[in-house]
Amino acid sequence: MSDLKRTPLFELHQELGAKMTGFAGFDMPVQYKLGVMGEHKHTRALAGLFDVSHMGQVLVRHSDGYRGAAKAMEQLVPVDLLGLGAHRQRYGFFTNETGGILDDLMLTNRQDHLYVVVNAACKEADLAHMQAGMPDCEIELLADRALLALQGPASETLLAAFVLEVSSMRFLDTGVFASDFGELWISRSGYTGEDGFEISVDAAKAEGMARALLKNDAVEPIGLGARDRLRLEAGRCLYGQDIDETTSPVEAGLTWAVQKVRRGGGDRESGFPGAKRILKELDKGPERLRVGLRPSGRAPMRTGTALFATKDDEIPVGHVTSGAFGPTIEAPMSMGYVSAACSEPGTDLFGDVRGKRLPVQVSPMPFTPANFKR
Repeated sequence: MSDLKRTPLFELHQELGAKMTGFAGFDMPVQYKLGVMGEHKHTRALAGLFDVSHMGQVLVRHSDGYRGAAKAMEQLVPVDLLGLGAHRQRYGFFTNETGGILDDLMLTNRQDHLYVVVNAACKEADLAHMQAGMPDCEIELLADRALLALQGPASETLLAAFVLEVSSMRFLDTGVFASDFGELWISRSGYTGEDGFEISVDAAKAEGMARALLKNDAVEPIGLGARDRLRLEAGRCLYGQDIDETTSPVEAGLTWAVQKVRRGGGDRESGFPGAKRILKELDKGPERLRVGLRPSGRAPMRTGTALFATKDDEIPVGHVTSGAFGPTIEAPMSMGYVSAACSEPGTDLFGDVRGKRLPVQVSPMPFTPANFKR
């Protein structure tokens, strides 16, 4: 028998005809009857419903309320949490002593405590990391809540039919709302580049809410296949593939997530693991950078493809970390790391694909514009 874990929507996935696969220790849907391309395009046009219940939801409490929890968490992340407003969310990452990324995560000011969403494959390690690094805090990994993501331009109208207040939310706003499906923790966020929401719901009521949303023809269930292409078009990193323990936030192009107050000269500069490397790279620049890549032709350059400055060079200048065909841009797309000297958009490189050097050009990201509600 499989030792894969199941989310509260497992039986619904099977009923909907999902093709399932193991992912981060869970049995997860790769695609449904509409197929990866159809699911991708439907999300961009209307709305897609994603089961992201495999991710970890964590509550961090301190005797000094949110301020105490935020102050403690700032010792583990290069992020301004003390300056984060109530009911607001911020992207961040745990760093190690060498400046690498242990995991990327979403952090929310819930007024009297901190709410954190972590990646599925990292949640046990993240829990231990928080318990060791914040001994004065109570750390609780929730086991009784599911997590849904409703993404796409029709998301607001669809969710407002259940929770009217979401219409007034802007990007990265959060709130706690009463509903027919119990208390919902909603953030206006997601990983597709589209407007949308992430909804934490009681696990026992998750299937009922998912069914209610799927009754509308504007909503289709979306699997991991389309999710990966959507996030790649949006220029978003996948932990363990585009960022990892060897990758610094500066190399990864995530400097926007390190606020000025945590940088050199800021009121709370340093004070987080790997600060020496990260602050140095912020000042002097890194040796390599994550970039977008647009291969010539119709075939994408996949993970691991070596990149060269010329057709004849023997030493690569970088490599691809993610690659796929982009249904929205109707062209192949990749991202990866190259030397800083080769990182300018428009730089022509060559990827080694099955022994052939094929042209690829450094491209700005995202590949398709974001449609967040500001």
